[in-house]
Amino acid sequence: MTTDAFRIFRPARQDTAAIFASPHSGRDYPASFLATSVLDARAIRSSEDAFVEELFAVAPDHGAPLLAARAPRAFIDFNRAPDELDPALIEGAGRTPHNPRVSSGLGVIPRVVSGSRAIYRGKLALAEAEARIAGYWHPYHRALREMIETTHAQFGQALLIDCHSMPHEAIEGHLRPGQIRPDVVLGDRFGAAAAPAIMAEIEAAFTAAGLRVARNTPFAGAFVAQSYGRPSAGRHVVQVEIDRAIYMDEARIEPLPRFDAFRHLMAGVIARITTIARPDERALAAE
Repeated sequence: MTTDAFRIFRPARQDTAAIFASPHSGRDYPASFLATSVLDARAIRSSEDAFVEELFAVAPDHGAPLLAARAPRAFIDFNRAPDELDPALIEGAGRTPHNPRVSSGLGVIPRVVSGSRAIYRGKLALAEAEARIAGYWHPYHRALREMIETTHAQFGQALLIDCHSMPHEAIEGHLRPGQIRPDVVLGDRFGAAAAPAIMAEIEAAFTAAGLRVARNTPFAGAFVAQSYGRPSAGRHVVQVEIDRAIYMDEARIEPLPRFDAFRHLMAGVIARITTIARPDERALAAE
């Protein structure tokens, strides 16, 4: 299934409770949007989770669906609430209680990209923001909810892997003296979005592949994890943040020569995650 907002890649037969989604890897930039921006074609992509969709593309081969954004994060952010409107960008947006994401320019319609660089020359009309939310945000989340509910109905459980990448420097300032820099940060909102046994199994899948893993710092999970993670109801969400420097040139937004090797390594991680999310495996069966 394909829309302007997203694509869904489905397995021939879903045989696992795992679901994969990549909300920030979209790169279909509308010409009308680019015309309103002060950024060049490379700078506007700096907050994009480039190539994450490709890293998780094998999920359907292992029985799990993959939901991948087409609309880019700079245009609309699927990992924000639809009411996270930035009054500094959107004309007519009402003031809301303090929200650090919105204040920093990273609401549902972002005002900035990485490095706090402004996207627009001026403000946007409220009608434009509402049109994007209606035409892109709501269809993406309807599809995501349908995948979760269908999976839960079939297996009695659902495990959403929310797939992201992080700038290499994002960890700076969060490392304790002597702490080794992680390759991957897993977020479960400190246990609120996924059961401990499942989080442990997913961490083990990455560490078995030789990757260094941290939990919840500095990325604990945002709107998707907060909204869909209900461990007590058998709905688990784990946000995965992968260091971009492992597989891409961040300045050029190009894959590194080792990209294919890392994608192969990730295929093993994905295979293990889909296995632990099968009904007869211990992590889910114990819930």
